[in-house]
Amino acid sequence: VLSFIIFICYIASLAGSFMMAPLLEFLLAVFLFFAYASKLHEKFKGLYWPLTDFLRCVTAAIIYFAISIAAVSKYNDGASKAAGVFGFIATIVYAIDFYITFNDLVAFHKQGSSDSPEECKSEGKQNSPVWL
Repeated sequence: VLSFIIFICYIASLAGSFMMAPLLEFLLAVFLFFAYASKLHEKFKGLYWPLTDFLRCVTAAIIYFAISIAAVSKYNDGASKAAGVFGFIATIVYAIDFYITFNDLVAFHKQGSSDSPEECKSEGKQNSPVWL
């Protein structure tokens, strides 16, 4: 919702060139929401979905921070200032989200590293992916 609000603010402002970043983040968030809601993540085992969400949050926080600084400092209209302020709020929200997701990823990998491959096969568990 926050990405959509920022997108609308950039459309109404002089900083219209920044509108693509919130639009893409909004579309990615909608896609991941529907992927989880429709259990699509269970059908496509090739993607490691929590890592995909983590990378989306990291890039969104960095991009929103950069375009918010540019919108607030370069443009003087009210819509650009509002988009910049909402962008800073989105930066904080995405930073909190990737912190929480990162902690979940670390806990998952610590849990997965304690199981030996033989135990996983005998218990019917799937092997966790190995990241180099």
